Order: sequence, then C-alpha cells, then structure tokens
Amino acid sequence: MIDEIIRKTRSCRRFVEGEPISRETLGQLVDLGRLGGSARNVQPLKFLAINSPAKNREIFPLLGWAGYLVDWPGPAEGERPAAYIICLLDTRLAPDADIDLGIATQNILLGATAMGLGGCRIAAFSPALRDLFSLDPALRILLVIALGRKGEEVVLEPASLDGDIRYWRDDDQIHHVPKRSLDEVLIFVE
Repeated sequence: MIDEIIRKTRSCRRFVEGEPISRETLGQLVDLGRLGGSARNVQPLKFLAINSPAKNREIFPLLGWAGYLVDWPGPAEGERPAAYIICLLDTRLAPDADIDLGIATQNILLGATAMGLGGCRIAAFSPALRDLFSLDPALRILLVIALGRKGEEVVLEPASLDGDIRYWRDDDQIHHVPKRSLDEVLIFVE
C-alpha cells in the first residue's frame, strides 16, 4: 500500500482551483508534517496554512513553477492551488532544518495523495512573499507547498540512456517525470 502512495505522490502543478481545501484538512496535513523525525528532536519548523482565495491570488505571482518548462508561466486561472502551506524555520530553535524539512514535506505530500489531493514543493519564491504576512523576524520561509485537487496527469518514465532527467509535457499536456532505474541507484556491498 505505501509503495502505491509513494508512486502516486508526484509534483502536481495544475489543480482544480474551485475546489477548496478546508482548515481541518490543512491541519491534518500539518499534523503529519510535525510528526516526522527531527534532528536532535529540536522541531524548529512552523507551518503557515492559507486557504483564502484572496490571499492565494497574492501568493501565486510570487512563486516560480517549473524550471525545466521554460515557456510555461505556471498554472492558468482555474488551475491554480486552492491552498498553500508555507514551511518556516524558527531560527531561535535551530540555524537550519534541511533534513527536517524534507521529512515533513514528504509526510505532507504523502498525506495529500492519500486524501486524493496533489501538491508541489516550491523553493523558487520572491522575497516579497514574506511581506504578505506579519511574521516574527525569527521565522524564515524555507519552502512553499501548493495544494489542491489534482488537475493534471503525472506519469513516471524510465530515464533516458543519456541520463537526461528533465521532466516534460507531451502534446496532451501529460506531465512526464523520468526516474533513474533501481539498478542505477542501488549499490550492494558484500
């Protein structure tokens, strides 16, 4: 069962914008994030949850959407996220949280998939994002997770023999994600 959820948990960049995500659902997802492991159990992450259409419209233009899709400006109107979770580092507790962030966001995205939602981690954002909120100066934005009902199909493909791992869209707008083979990444020591 877990392997199926992992295979279905892909970065989704197009959503059904008109289907809201409740505060309760966002709370459940953040709860999954906070329950993950934390280096030295410091737990320095905080999570800002947004499901307001008005605030979502302010956040959207401050995000970068798909580095390999250079001609794509991001989701069109109607395909934009219904919610965001902004991952914050409380610098009073730790100077960094890279491992914690990876664990927490994977838990959130696995939970979103199990709930029939899609999500995308976004590390490309404008510094102006911080200006939208009255954040304590000790809180640093690390990552944004866009969330919503999936509005696109994402499929896994074997990586090409030349090692090209860039994702792409076909003429039907299906998003293809090349993955290296198990034989390429698994090293046994005897």
